[in-house]
Amino acid sequence: MKHGALLGTCVCLAWIIGTSTSCRKKTEAAEKDLGTAGYAMNEEGWFRASRENDKVSMAKFVEAGFAFDTRNAAGDSALHEAATHGAENSAKFLLDRGMSVNVLGANQATPLHRAVAADQTAMVDWLLKQGADPNLKDAEGYIPLMTAVREGRPGSVEILAPYHRDQMDDALLLAAMIGRADVIDSLTNFGASVYAKLDDGRTPLMVAAENGHSEAVALLLDIGASRHTTDPLGRTAADFAAAAGHRELAASMGRPPTAEELALESTEDIGRALNFSVERALVKSGAAGVAELVENAAEQTAASASEKDLTDAIEPDEDLAEASLPLEGQVLSRKVSAPAEPRAKSAANADQVEMPPLVMRAYHQRELPLVLKEGEDRSLKVAIKGREQEAQAPQVGQNIPGSRLQVLRVYRRMEDSKLTDGAPVEVAVMEVQDSVTGEQREWTSGNTIDSHDPVALVEDAATGRRYVAAPGQKFRSEDGTEYSVTDVRPNQLIIEETATGAVQTLPLRGPRG
Repeated sequence: MKHGALLGTCVCLAWIIGTSTSCRKKTEAAEKDLGTAGYAMNEEGWFRASRENDKVSMAKFVEAGFAFDTRNAAGDSALHEAATHGAENSAKFLLDRGMSVNVLGANQATPLHRAVAADQTAMVDWLLKQGADPNLKDAEGYIPLMTAVREGRPGSVEILAPYHRDQMDDALLLAAMIGRADVIDSLTNFGASVYAKLDDGRTPLMVAAENGHSEAVALLLDIGASRHTTDPLGRTAADFAAAAGHRELAASMGRPPTAEELALESTEDIGRALNFSVERALVKSGAAGVAELVENAAEQTAASASEKDLTDAIEPDEDLAEASLPLEGQVLSRKVSAPAEPRAKSAANADQVEMPPLVMRAYHQRELPLVLKEGEDRSLKVAIKGREQEAQAPQVGQNIPGSRLQVLRVYRRMEDSKLTDGAPVEVAVMEVQDSVTGEQREWTSGNTIDSHDPVALVEDAATGRRYVAAPGQKFRSEDGTEYSVTDVRPNQLIIEETATGAVQTLPLRGPRG
C-alpha cells in the first residue's frame, strides 16, 4: 500500500471514530440534561414531556436518538398526548418533524378526536387550522363532531359545526337520544333543526322523551319543539315517554292544550318570536357586545313580507313592535351581518364567488293538537288529540271547544290525492278564524292540522336586516336580480332566479352559523 493511500485511510478512520465519539458525547449530554430535568430516557418520560408542553426536553429526547413516532401501550402517539392536554408547543414540535396531523392512534382515533374528548377547544381549533380532517371516523364510526356530542363538548361543537352543515340534524338526534342537553343548544344555534326526523318519523323531542331525558326535553321545548307533533302513527312525545315507562315525564307533556296552543299565529307574531330567539342566542353566546347592541337598537325589526316585494320588507316597518331582549336593564336589539355561504362558481365566471342574497336563520311550523276526520256517514268531526272519543261535529259560528277558533264554514270539494295517483277525490273542508288574531285557516280531513304555512326567518346578506319569508314571495338582491321563494323546509330555503330559472338551496345556518 502506498503511503498516500494509507494516510487517507487513517484520516478517514480517525474522522469516523471522532464523529462517533462526538455523537456519543452529544447523546450522553442530552441524556444527562433530561435526567437533570427529571425525565427518564424512556416512553414514559417522552409522553410526559409531550403532555407538559416541554418542547425543549422533547428536542433533547430526539437528540439522544429517541424515535419521535414512538407509541404507548395503547397505541397512541405523542401527538395524541399533546392534543389531549392542549400542549400546542409539543404538537407543533411533532408536526415540524413530519408527524401527520391525522395520525391514527388507539381505537383509530386522530389527535382531533382526542382534543375533542378532552374538551380542549383551543387545541381543536388549532388542529383544524393545521389541516386536521374533521371527517375521519374512529373505530366506533364517530367523526369528531359526534364525539363532541357524545362527550358533551359544546365548545367543540361550535368549532366543528361549520364543517358539517349536512350532519347537524343527525348530531341533534344523537344528542337527544343520549340526553346531552349541554350540546343541544349549541347544535341548534349552528343549524340543527328541532324539526329533524329519523327514518321512522321520530323527532328529537320524541327521542329524548322515549329515553327519559327530562333536561333535554325541557330544553327542546324551550327552543321551539312542539309536544303536539306526531309521528306517522299519530304518537306524540308524551306517548313515547309513557310507553317507555317515564310516567312523570309523560304526564308533564300530556296535559291538555291551552287556548294559546290552539291559536293561529300571524306572520308578524311569528316574525317577532323568531327574531327574539335569534337575538337571545346571540346575547347568550356573548357574540354581541352591549355597546354594539345599544347602537343598533333602533335599526332591527322582524318585518312581515306577505304578498309584496321583499325589497320593501327589508326596511323597518313602523307598524310592528321591535323584537328586543332585556339585558342588564337595557332594552336591546341588534342588526347582524354575518358572512353568508358562497354560491358555487359558474363556468363562465369561475374566478369569482357569488354570495347568496339571503341567509336562513330560523324555521317555524306548528302542528295543532287537533284531529279532523270523517265518520262512516261522511259527517265531519273535530277532536283534540288524545281525546278522539270526544270528537264533535263542528258548528258554524261557534268555537271549537277549548279554543278561540271559530268555525266559519264546513263543506266538501274535489282535490288531487297522492293516495289515488293524482286522481281527484272528495274531501271534507273546515274553515276557521282565530277570534283574537283574526287569522284564518282552511283544513281538510285526514291531513295534519297546522297553525300557519311554513315560514323562515331570513337575513339580508348585505344589510343584516331580517324578515319573514314564505313560499311564493319575491325579492331583489343588491344588484337588482329578482328571485322567488319556491319552498321553505325545516333545514333549507329554496329560491329561484326569475330570469334564468336557476335554483339555489340555502341551508339553515341558525342564529350563529
